[in-house]
Amino acid sequence: MTTEQLVFYVFASFVLLSALMVVTIQNMVRSIFLFFVTLFSMSALFVFALADFVAITQIVIYVGGVLVLMIFAFLLSAREILNDPPPGKPGLIGIHHLPGIIIAVLFFAVLAVLVYQANPEQIEWVKQSGNDVLRPTDNTIHFIGINIMTRYLIPFEVVSVLLMLALIGAAHLARKERKV
Repeated sequence: MTTEQLVFYVFASFVLLSALMVVTIQNMVRSIFLFFVTLFSMSALFVFALADFVAITQIVIYVGGVLVLMIFAFLLSAREILNDPPPGKPGLIGIHHLPGIIIAVLFFAVLAVLVYQANPEQIEWVKQSGNDVLRPTDNTIHFIGINIMTRYLIPFEVVSVLLMLALIGAAHLARKERKV
């Protein structure tokens, strides 16, 4: 095993472990800091994939901007959010989560079928884009633009739909419950 492979596996394990802990840990502040580790490790994986522009964008926008905004939003919010949840709350998955789980699984199944049936290599303008090989000395911004609009258009749109769903979920979680 080479040094590059060892470093790659270390960052990949950081991504997987910290992402798993982000969704399972109950303390919001610790979850945000673990999200920082996840995003920073993902940018290191982008460097290994010769996507230097995406790695720098990941650090500047997500790690530098969005995460700091999240930290300030939670620190300036109500103190109950920062405390550990009281004992006796339901577990991670309960019967009241069943409709959401069913909708999420169905939506994932629809996306998987669409991506499987799409076969973007048969589209004429994707064939005309060529099969360029990226070298470490090339300008990656040019290749990113061409590949996003040709070869990776469907995964790009799938990610945009998933980000929209995350935004809707965040808005739902942020709204206040009305007291009767």
